[in-house]
Amino acid sequence: MDIPSRFSEPALLTPTMGLRRLLLLFAMAQQNVLIAATDVLELGDSDFEYTVAEHDTLLVEFFAPWCGHCQRLAPEYETAATKLKGKVYLAKVDCTVNSETCGRFGVNGYPTLKIFRNGEDSAAYDGPRTADGIVSYMTKQVGPSSVALHSEGDLDAFINNFEASVVGFFSGEESTQLAEFLKASSAMRDNHRFAHTTDLSLDVTPTPLLGLFTRAVLLIRPPRLNSKFEDSVIKTTAFSTASLRQFIGDHVFGLCPHLTAENRDDMSGRDLLVAYYDVDYLHNIKGTNYWRNRVMKVATKFQSQELNYAVANRAEFQDELKEAFNLGPSDMQELPLITIRTKEGNKYIMQEEFTPDGKSLERFLEDYFADKLKRHIKSEAVPQNNNGPVKVVVADNFEEMVNNPSKDVLLEFYAPWCGHCKSLEPKYTELGEKLSADDNIIIAKMDATANDVPSMYDVQGFPTIFFVPAGQKDQPQKYTGDREVNDFISYLKKEATHPLVLGTTREDL
Repeated sequence: MDIPSRFSEPALLTPTMGLRRLLLLFAMAQQNVLIAATDVLELGDSDFEYTVAEHDTLLVEFFAPWCGHCQRLAPEYETAATKLKGKVYLAKVDCTVNSETCGRFGVNGYPTLKIFRNGEDSAAYDGPRTADGIVSYMTKQVGPSSVALHSEGDLDAFINNFEASVVGFFSGEESTQLAEFLKASSAMRDNHRFAHTTDLSLDVTPTPLLGLFTRAVLLIRPPRLNSKFEDSVIKTTAFSTASLRQFIGDHVFGLCPHLTAENRDDMSGRDLLVAYYDVDYLHNIKGTNYWRNRVMKVATKFQSQELNYAVANRAEFQDELKEAFNLGPSDMQELPLITIRTKEGNKYIMQEEFTPDGKSLERFLEDYFADKLKRHIKSEAVPQNNNGPVKVVVADNFEEMVNNPSKDVLLEFYAPWCGHCKSLEPKYTELGEKLSADDNIIIAKMDATANDVPSMYDVQGFPTIFFVPAGQKDQPQKYTGDREVNDFISYLKKEATHPLVLGTTREDL
């Protein structure tokens, strides 16, 4: 191997000096290997524009090295880049050293992910943040929005997928219905898989339906989820984007889908019962469907009620179970764990053991629909001494403290690890001290990571502060002003139900 001149050997080389130089060369070689090992393109102000323009489709992450969310995303993003290599590329921009590029694209939070097409900012990425989810989402972004199928082999290969398939059958390439279908597939390619064919002789395995009609769109459930409790293939003869969007939305999940980290956002905003157990559709389809079928059998008896059902892998959702239901690994068992979470945020756990005949689940649902179940509330212990200038609110005393109809309440939702919350603490304490003589107002705080936050309080970051007026507890007002003591006092002088009492002096409005 040729050695660069700056590393050429001196005339007199001792063994120790030679060893040092060899180690230096080895370290440099290893560094180059590590740099080359990443499949994520690293872009900056100097090369962003022309590099992005070289790619038909490119996903770009704008990040900051100190950002915790970015750090959690990093290994998933790297894995996704490796899996997508050769199909679509992933890139990243460090906004702490490339402020020009990040500013140009309006980046004001981390991580921000954007999809670029032919060098242009095409759309915000709003897909999953797991490797498999990124792969699935970005795979749909490349190539045609609907795959042309020419044989039954093509059809079988397309529908043999972990996701549902939407397949259109048309009389010819010039069909107006096909044109509508392709327009719809382009509009919905982010979330669903589309294919089409003009060969009306193709049959959909395992349910040959096509001999009954000439033109239609079929929604075909993933083969692993086939069950006697619901149809595996659903048909529509509507082709417009609006009609297909409604059709897919109504049927894509079916009676009891497989809930994953990738699709849970799509299933949010609804009342949902989940059976958590060792769901494994890669290695144990039969065992997984044993319990799913028992959930579905019971679910068919309550289909007229507004409740959705799903099965999920217990280990995959362990963190969520811990956060929402305070259930750790020691609380888990081999039998399915049943929970319900409503769109309003109410939570319930089935206390009785899941029985193979489904009777325990049936009793649980009867009690749920009869409003006989006790809600599960995650709460810290109510403090025995709560006489400080800032009152401590937990879920179990929220009604008493915050919803007291005679009191105005300024309530801070915080997280113990939040740096901004720690900076606010002495100012917030000083505010409480200044208003300690005012019996009409409470300055309070609540650890939002250890207590359930009522659904009417939109807490997306920390600290988040609300003013809850006396007599209007259903109308909390988000505080968006500055966070100095005088800023809070000025705000409260305007919003408080009664004139403020600062120390021993009443402040008239």
